[in-house]
Amino acid sequence: MERSRQSQMVNLQRVLELETWIRKTNTKLIQVNGQRKYGGPPEVWDGPPPGAQCEVFISKIPRDTYEDLLIPLFSSIGPLWEFRLMMNFSGQNRGFAYAKYGSAAVAAKAIHLLHGYMLEPGHHLSVRLSIEKRQLCLRDLPATTRHKDLLQVLHALVDGVESVSLQSFKSGPGIERTFAIVTFSSHQTASMAKKIVVEAFKRQFSLSISITWQSAVKLSMDKPPPPPKPSKSVLLTPPKPPRLKPNSAQHPVLPPTWARPPSIPPGFHRAVGGPSNLRHPLLPGFSPAQRKESETSSSVAGGCICTSCGYPYDVL
Repeated sequence: MERSRQSQMVNLQRVLELETWIRKTNTKLIQVNGQRKYGGPPEVWDGPPPGAQCEVFISKIPRDTYEDLLIPLFSSIGPLWEFRLMMNFSGQNRGFAYAKYGSAAVAAKAIHLLHGYMLEPGHHLSVRLSIEKRQLCLRDLPATTRHKDLLQVLHALVDGVESVSLQSFKSGPGIERTFAIVTFSSHQTASMAKKIVVEAFKRQFSLSISITWQSAVKLSMDKPPPPPKPSKSVLLTPPKPPRLKPNSAQHPVLPPTWARPPSIPPGFHRAVGGPSNLRHPLLPGFSPAQRKESETSSSVAGGCICTSCGYPYDVL
C-alpha cells in the first residue's frame, strides 16, 4: 500500500523543471479531457494538416517525465504538428503519448530512431505507428431511420462527420436491425463523438443506442456486426411505463416547449418516436438550469436515463 502511494506521488522537482522550460521556450500546453496537448497545429506551422500514418504511439514513458523532455526529443526527428501526453488526476502522466508529424515519412523515421530509446536508466520507450480509427458503428437504430435525417442530426451534435452508411439486416423471423457506420475526419473527432452521441440520443430522442469502434474490415450483409458485449447495465430491469387508460391519448406528455435547433430534422424525431422539442443539453447556449430541466422533462416524456452511463461512456 505504501509503495502504491509513493508511485502516485508527483515528483515536484520534475514539475518545476517543466514549468521552467515552458517559461523559457514560451510553449503553450492545453489540458483537455485527460490529456495535455501541444500544437494541433502549433503557431509556427505553415504546411498542410497531416494525412494518414503521420502519428506515432509512444508508451513505457516514466510517470514523472513530462513535455520538457519528450517534445524536444521527438522534435529532433522533425517538426511536430501535435503532441499529446495522457495525464491522470494526480498530476503524473499515464505512461503513453501521441506525436503527430507532417508526413508519414517523418513518422516512420521517428519509429526507426526512437523505438527502444533509453530515456533514463531502466526505461526504454516504445514507439509504434498509431492506429487512428475514424469509424464508429451506431447500433440499435430504429428500422424507420432515414439516412439524410441521421446525417443531419449527427452534423448538429458533433464535429467532423464525413459520411454515414446506413444498413439493415435480419437477426431473426420478423426482426430487422438497423445500424450505421459513421466516418469522421480524424480519430479525435470520432473519440469525442463516441462520448457525446449516446447521451445526446437518450436526452433528445429518448432512444438508447450503443456505439463501438468499427474495424477497417468492410461489413458484409451476410456477416452483420457482432452484438455489443453484455454489461451490468444490461441485467438491470428498467421501470415499467405506466399503463394508459383505454380512452387516454397514446402519446406521452411532452415537456415545456423549447426551441429546437433548426438543423435537427422533424422527420428524424418521428422515426425514432422520441420527443421532438427537446434541445440537446451539450449544445452551446444551454444553461445548467436548462440541463436540469431537460433531465426532469426527459423522464416525464418517457425517456430512460441509464444510471450506469456517465462520462466516459462504457462503450469502449
